[in-house]
Amino acid sequence: MSKKVTIIGSGFSSLSSACYLAKAGFDVSIYEKNTTAGGRARQLKRDGFTFDMGPSWYWMPDIFDKFFADFDKKTSDYYKLDKLSPAYKIFFSDDVITIGDSLDKISAEFERIEAGSSKHLKKFISQAQENYSIAIDKVVLRPGLSPFELITKETILKVDQFFKTISSEVRKKFKNPKLISTLEFPVLFLGAKPSKTPSFYNFMNFADFGLGTWHPKGGMYEVIKAMLNLSKELGVQIHTDSSIEKINVTDGKTVGVEINGQLIVSDIVLSGADYHHSESLLDKKYRQYSESYWSKKTFAPSSLLFYIGFNKKLKNIEHHNLFFDTDFEKHAEEIYDVPKWPTDPLFYANFPSITDKSMSPEGCETAFFLVPIAPDLEDTPELRQQYFDLIMARFQKRTDQQVEENILFKESFCVGDFIEEYNSYKGNAYGMANTLSQTAFLRPKLKSKKVKNLFFTGQLTVPGPGVPPALISGKLVSELIIKASNS
Repeated sequence: MSKKVTIIGSGFSSLSSACYLAKAGFDVSIYEKNTTAGGRARQLKRDGFTFDMGPSWYWMPDIFDKFFADFDKKTSDYYKLDKLSPAYKIFFSDDVITIGDSLDKISAEFERIEAGSSKHLKKFISQAQENYSIAIDKVVLRPGLSPFELITKETILKVDQFFKTISSEVRKKFKNPKLISTLEFPVLFLGAKPSKTPSFYNFMNFADFGLGTWHPKGGMYEVIKAMLNLSKELGVQIHTDSSIEKINVTDGKTVGVEINGQLIVSDIVLSGADYHHSESLLDKKYRQYSESYWSKKTFAPSSLLFYIGFNKKLKNIEHHNLFFDTDFEKHAEEIYDVPKWPTDPLFYANFPSITDKSMSPEGCETAFFLVPIAPDLEDTPELRQQYFDLIMARFQKRTDQQVEENILFKESFCVGDFIEEYNSYKGNAYGMANTLSQTAFLRPKLKSKKVKNLFFTGQLTVPGPGVPPALISGKLVSELIIKASNS
């Protein structure tokens, strides 16, 4: 008789682990608190407009390819990918940098900004490509059980890069502040300041400039739908509107979970929900990490998000747009060092309907605006509106168009929603930052050390924040469960 696995949550890491476990012969059931699956990658549909509510960047296509290949499938079996050209635009106060779909195009743009910089860029990306290969093939595929996992012949040769920072390395070769911001931007996906992120993580620059930026037709939720379809093909049962109230433990071993006071018996419990919240479902004596532990950790930002339907097509924009027309360093300080609502924030604007006509009604534009903010901030309708007005004024100025009168509707999502919808610790959006002291074996563990047959996956454990790491996290924890079940 196959062992029963209960998985809490239905985000990328949960779906990934469910697929691997079902393939290995486990009886797998997923329980999701919300009405639709996908976790933070849910979808919003309104009046013919389609929005990805969470992740909107499709980077590292090789990781998605490897995931589906593990089940003798291809991404093209489930969704169509388009490579974006250009990948994105960055708006500064006095210029716009366009990131093309090839390193040659990007090099030409760098050269336009700073003579001689293209030579340094190509060398930098070559090193980033080496690090990408090491990271993906050697480092992130380890379950974070021991510091020795980081010690390979490849990482030994790169050990100095774990003690230098992205910021220091970029600034050695590039002097123009716009190029510095452009090269420091990708590590923001790791949830930490470039000045706190090991330089080894420049592999994110290869993910950006080397592998390119892609769009799944229909939006990022098409990837969730693909994984849901694959999991169902493998026999996984998925239950929505099913909020877990407690993880039950008897004699130091999990025996299942409670929903509406009813025990769902299972041999193994795996939580892909917020790690802090997952442990709050346990009696205190079974929790591995104290409130003090969590409070001392560096968390990735939260976000103020706006989902907007425009009744016309907009101009002077691309699919992805970064507005770096204010002080990058000051905004970072107001997220990490002295947390508060930012004085003059950077922001991101996403218009998927530029690439994909299915995302909006004809002649209209689907828009997603994101302002990174510190977690655990006061969240009120008045503050949301204040920042909407602020970024909309800057958006109109930088793109030379008036659009506020063309808004059909807008919906917002912020700290309070991250807590309410996702049980997110302090309302963070991206999990725990990948600083040196929170890398690999120093992150919360995949396997509980206090409760037998209790496991965790997702952005607060290994490898870290981001969609591709979430797929890998699901694979890593499934391997631990399979190994534990066979021992």
